[in-house]
Amino acid sequence: MPCAVGGRPHPAVLGYMAYSRACDHCNDERRSSFMKWLCAFLKGPKDGELNRRRPRVTTGEETTLWEEPVRPKKEDPPRHNNEEMDHALALTLAEDAKNTKEKTHDNKGENDEELARAIQDSLNMNPYQPYNPYAPSQSRPRGYRVCGGCKHEIGHGHYLSCMGMYWHPQCFRCCSCRYPIRETEFTLLGADPYHKLCYKELHHPKCDVCLQFIPTNRTGLIEYRAHPFWGQKYCPLHEHDRTPRCCSCEKMEPKNTKYMSLGDGRSLCMECLDSAIMDTGECQPLYHSIRDYYEGMYMKLDQQIPMLLVERQALNEAMEGESKGPHHMPETRGLCLSEEQTVTSILRRPRIGGNRLLDMRTQPQKLTRRCEVTAILVLYGLPRLLTGSILAHELMHGWLRLKGYRNLKAEVEEGICQVMSYLWLESEILPSTSRHGHGQPSTSYASSSSSSYRPPPSKKGGISHTEKKLGEFFLHQIANDTSTAYGDGFRTAYAAVNKYGLRQTLNHIRLTGGFPV
Repeated sequence: MPCAVGGRPHPAVLGYMAYSRACDHCNDERRSSFMKWLCAFLKGPKDGELNRRRPRVTTGEETTLWEEPVRPKKEDPPRHNNEEMDHALALTLAEDAKNTKEKTHDNKGENDEELARAIQDSLNMNPYQPYNPYAPSQSRPRGYRVCGGCKHEIGHGHYLSCMGMYWHPQCFRCCSCRYPIRETEFTLLGADPYHKLCYKELHHPKCDVCLQFIPTNRTGLIEYRAHPFWGQKYCPLHEHDRTPRCCSCEKMEPKNTKYMSLGDGRSLCMECLDSAIMDTGECQPLYHSIRDYYEGMYMKLDQQIPMLLVERQALNEAMEGESKGPHHMPETRGLCLSEEQTVTSILRRPRIGGNRLLDMRTQPQKLTRRCEVTAILVLYGLPRLLTGSILAHELMHGWLRLKGYRNLKAEVEEGICQVMSYLWLESEILPSTSRHGHGQPSTSYASSSSSSYRPPPSKKGGISHTEKKLGEFFLHQIANDTSTAYGDGFRTAYAAVNKYGLRQTLNHIRLTGGFPV
């Protein structure tokens, strides 16, 4: 018998020996029943009887529930390595088998051999045998389960059943932080498990204004607003809680950033402030470069039209005194004057103090009408590219009046002026290799023109990536304007210019008052 078990009997045999010595006079039938029970015990539980906890999985994106495995009240008894006990037990088994050999030779022999085989199988069992995916399925015992994390066999003890796989509790880990998931709730994204907080940090949108998680509405859905160009996400309530918005790029002021206050109800973000034009003298070089752009398009203006940079209040007052033309609402940023007025312009650039402008110096200036156009007014404090696009728009109004284009509909006049603003912006931000006509503006004055003239950029050394992105936003604003005159008028005018060229389109406007179809 000791040879059969290799000198290392299973601990459960101790209980068998005590029972055997106490029941020497019991009948063989009761002993045989006990031996069958003991052998069955050593062979282990049948398939499906392992202790396990199946998680309760609820499909869905947000929440999946499962129950944490309950630890057993008592741990399995450890295997003893005491050599003396093993030797004594082996001698006892041999002596007991010898004394009872004649009485129960047939039955006991079979039981002892079966017991020895069960003990040997129990000792040889390795619950962490590496998983071999190429092993034939018929060689795997019943109840064979492989952990979806470590790929080892799950032996005795607790395991989880989730997502069609089995897991050691320590192998069921969050796909974000890689720590085991021990909470009673977790989140599934496809086949990837996450801690609820980890999932929220990764996938729940945060407000770019208050920097908090965007709350759900009454129906349990995440509702937010997003800028169509910048993609800035924010809670709907910020549209009504007086959160400052940049008057140039329209971005809302984040909680951890302060915008520059221009003192007239407008605010300017730091990116737009970097290239902002603050006084009339600073704007003159840009104005002259745009006049050169017109000259390169064979649209030279013979008269010298005054240009002034003004405050918001001065522009609104001038707009009220101007009888001609529609105005872009809700914010008018430029005006082409035809009436004589006295306008207060900004004479000296203000200095920056904290997040406010200080020591702004202005002067009143009387504008006398010497021709069809009195002056061009532009709102101060806007980035260079936005200021230039406004100048290009208003200068086109002046060109039309000086060239005798009379009584045009609002969508026709504002539409063609927006086209000139759009073309100038393109000439500033697009590389020369992408222009039509090998260096000409994207739509030339005449489709048959062979001129290769292109005015140099208004800013030496080119423009930065931030300024280029701003220019792309201003192009987006023009192309997606929803108003009838500025939006629909631009899209109709731009299509005509692309199809027939600028010269033929302007000639058609002079003759018919509308765009060619």
